Amino acid sequence: MVATQNDSKKMELLARLTEPATTAILTMELQNGIVGSGALLPALVNAVAECGLLAVAGSVCSAAREAGVRVVHCTMEERSDGAGFVENCKLSVLSAKQRRANGCSPIEVGSFGAQSVPELNVQPSDIVVARMTGMTPFTSTSLDQILRNMGIKTVVVMGVSVNIGVMGTVLSAVDLGYQVVIVRDAVAGVPAAYAQAAIDNSLSMISTVATAKEILACWETPAARDGRQLASH
Repeated sequence: MVATQNDSKKMELLARLTEPATTAILTMELQNGIVGSGALLPALVNAVAECGLLAVAGSVCSAAREAGVRVVHCTMEERSDGAGFVENCKLSVLSAKQRRANGCSPIEVGSFGAQSVPELNVQPSDIVVARMTGMTPFTSTSLDQILRNMGIKTVVVMGVSVNIGVMGTVLSAVDLGYQVVIVRDAVAGVPAAYAQAAIDNSLSMISTVATAKEILACWETPAARDGRQLASH
């Protein structure tokens, strides 16, 4: 009985937080060159594949569009000559080494690798906010201004990685005054056990953690809900 009451309260809160008119999806670096073949971190690619993140993220994006929730793709791009890119941490050093070794970056501007993965089915109504520096999408981009201009109060975060990018996105969003919802089954990190521990012990303290199923239930129309209930009888 207690569990049922808690679940009900959670869903009521989630429904308030994810009101379509004031909510935006943020996909974090779900790009061919980051979570697909030839990516910098094969372990992350494997983690994404193992948890089925891309299919889940795609379904959430599709449901969001139908519900009138804006979908925003936060991407990372690099110039072929590395201009504007600084090697100031282990990850950026690895990226620079790969670019020099291969003669190009897996997320080079205008390349297939820089594009969002097919599972997201990017639509004309979606917004793409690319950055060329840093580790998080709110830094040195117009993301915050774009969201505020659209009246967004809640961001629903999906993508990679819980280790750095997702963590930084959530921290920045909270600092800027947004409500944050994390889709547990649409984020990944390495190792997987660490990612789950980070969600449970850190990210859950500053955001609302929900499954894709729970979020989609908030956006389901009464007609669709009635139809599903009839079909189950």
